Amino acid sequence: MIKSMTGYGSAKGLSGKTDVSIEVKSVNSRYLDCSIKLPRAFMAFEESLKSTVGKYISRGKVDVYVTVDTSQSDDIEIKVNRPLAEAYIKSLRALADEHNLSDRLSAIDLTRFPDVLQAEKREIDAERLCADVCTVLSDALSGFNEMRSKEGASLHEDVEYRLYEIEKLTEKAEKLSPKCVAEYSKKLEARLSEFLQSTDIDEQRILVEAAIFADKVAINEETVRLKSHIAQLRDLLGSSEPVGRKIDFLLQEFNREANTIGSKGNDAEMARITVDLKAEIEKIREQAQNIE
Repeated sequence: MIKSMTGYGSAKGLSGKTDVSIEVKSVNSRYLDCSIKLPRAFMAFEESLKSTVGKYISRGKVDVYVTVDTSQSDDIEIKVNRPLAEAYIKSLRALADEHNLSDRLSAIDLTRFPDVLQAEKREIDAERLCADVCTVLSDALSGFNEMRSKEGASLHEDVEYRLYEIEKLTEKAEKLSPKCVAEYSKKLEARLSEFLQSTDIDEQRILVEAAIFADKVAINEETVRLKSHIAQLRDLLGSSEPVGRKIDFLLQEFNREANTIGSKGNDAEMARITVDLKAEIEKIREQAQNIE
C-alpha cells in the first residue's frame, strides 16, 4: 500500500544508564532530504542515523531530533593521586617529628589537600551507544511509518474515487463521439442546402465529408490509452514500493489524453466532459504530491 510523505514518530530508550529520546517528523519533498539534530558531542553518529532513516524512507524532507541525557549515568570515576598523597603523608610526618607534634592523620585530612582526589569521566563506549541510539531511532521510524500508512490508506481511497469518476467521464465521451459526427453531418447538409438553394444534395459527398470529420474527431485511441493509464495507476496504488514519482509521470499522460480529447471535440457537452476530466486529474495530482 502507498504511504504518505508526511508523518510523525517518537521513541525512548536506554543505553546503560543514558536516556535516549528521538522524534521524527517529515513533510513533502521531491527527494530524500534528511536532517539530524543531535548534541555536538555525538555528531559522529550522524551518518549511522541517516543510514537507518534510509532503510525506512525513500522520499520526503525528514527532521530527526535526538536527545541524549547522561545525567543519570555512572560514567564518573574518582581516582586517588597516590604519589601526591604519599608525598603529603611523608612531609606531614616529618614535620610532626621535627616539631614534636602528634601524628594523627586521617584519610579525610588527606582529601582536603589539592589534587589528591581527581574526578575523571570514564570513556564512553561510542560504538555501543551509537548502536543503541539507532535502535531507538528504528522504533521511532516504525511508529512514523505506521502513521504514514494510515494516511496513505486515506489517499488511496480518495484517488480510487477520482479514478472511478474519470472512468465514467471517459465512457460519456466515448458515447458522445458518434453523436457529434451525426450532428456534424446534419449541419453540413443544412448549410449546403442553404447555399445551393436546392434539396438535391450529393449524399455521397456528405458521407465523404462526414467520414473525414469522423476521422479527425475520433477519440477512441485516446480513451483506450486513458483506460490503460487508469489500470496502471490502480496497480501502482497497490504496490508496496514507493511509487510517488511514477504516479506523477503517469498523470502527465492522463493530462495529455484529456487535452487531445478536448482539442478534437467540437461540442459543448464534450467540452464540459473535458473540463471535468482535467479537474479530476488535477485533484489526483494534488494528492500525488503527498505520496512517497
